[in-house]
Amino acid sequence: MPEGAAPHLPGRRGPGTAEFVALIALAVSMVAMSIDSMLPALGSIASSLGAREANDRQLILTTFFAGLTVGQLFYGPLADAIGRRRSMFFGLGVLMVGGVICATATSFATMLTGRMVAGFGAAGPRIISTAIVRDRYAGREMARIMSIVMALFILVPIVAPSLGQATLIVASWRAIFVGLLVMALVVTTWFALRQPETLSPADRRPLSFRPIVAAITESLGNRITLGYALSAGFIFGAMIAFLGTAQQTFGEQYGLGAKFPLYFAGLASALGVSSLVNATLVRKYGMRSISGIALRVATAASAAFFAIALVTHGHPPLAAFMGYLLLVFFCNGLMFGNFNALAMEPMGHIAGSAAAVVGSLASFISVLIGTPIGRAYDGTVTPLVGGLALLTLAALGTTLWAERGRGVESEAVVSVD
Repeated sequence: MPEGAAPHLPGRRGPGTAEFVALIALAVSMVAMSIDSMLPALGSIASSLGAREANDRQLILTTFFAGLTVGQLFYGPLADAIGRRRSMFFGLGVLMVGGVICATATSFATMLTGRMVAGFGAAGPRIISTAIVRDRYAGREMARIMSIVMALFILVPIVAPSLGQATLIVASWRAIFVGLLVMALVVTTWFALRQPETLSPADRRPLSFRPIVAAITESLGNRITLGYALSAGFIFGAMIAFLGTAQQTFGEQYGLGAKFPLYFAGLASALGVSSLVNATLVRKYGMRSISGIALRVATAASAAFFAIALVTHGHPPLAAFMGYLLLVFFCNGLMFGNFNALAMEPMGHIAGSAAAVVGSLASFISVLIGTPIGRAYDGTVTPLVGGLALLTLAALGTTLWAERGRGVESEAVVSVD
């Protein structure tokens, strides 16, 4: 058994490492696919369903994130109580119900309702996949597996906007939601056929109010877990702000139109490359060193480019703006997997509930902060770049706070990294 791996449960043999990583990546990518595939269609959806203001199109994304935030807190305790498989099937079922509502929506309010339901369902694959990885791996090995998952996961944002754009050429925006339903059915079938249960019955926790509160209290009371969950929330908040304004910024401000997916794919590629780099280097240099350097670089770059945005009145040259975003996205790829792994490391004994708390807290922070930054879009990149500068600085502060208490709170974490 490799260092950092956890023993398998007796019974039906699970998939090998390559298939396991592919399955987990596809399950997690339901979240990205539900967001990125419709970026080119946001304007069409909002116009078709009678949205009142131009920036209202962003609500199609933020309501999904709102459902995701609430759902994550639900699925962790559920997965710890009834097991990973049944919880996964429930989440995928809810996701498909939300997809049907969106595909058949005749009003903007109905669309937003469907998106919130779909987000609640998508929280299942996201949280339960993390718990399954934690069931099988620990420490740097877990960080390596999560980095590989992230690298495969990034393939979705690379191709999803182009798929959405291509769909709009031959069909209406409703066909995008039909495609998401097909993808959910594929994940459900693959998971049912190949992935056995990873949580032993002896390790299950009752689905009652008291143990759930105890798990939340323990997760939030651990300085490492709380600090890195907050940091992940700040960084993901910057991503929400970017996603909400990407179509307006590239498609309208810079006049790229149908070329927008190509630029988005380039940025997503930077995330994928950095995730692969992290998977290669994390065993040698450790999660804290790599993510710490990346965070400092992103903070300095955002502060510098904010000054450029001010000087150019919010309209820097496209090449300069892309160069800045490519650097920040590369740094984000070095942070995402490591921040999640660091937050989860002390919580192996309550992996499902801890994954729920970490994911829900990070999502809540990201929606709370990222949404107003996106809504502040005024036809320039100044609000976005200023928001990224503030959020990376906040993430740096919370990681430093978490690390100051590391030696006191968690000797186990020190030994791992």
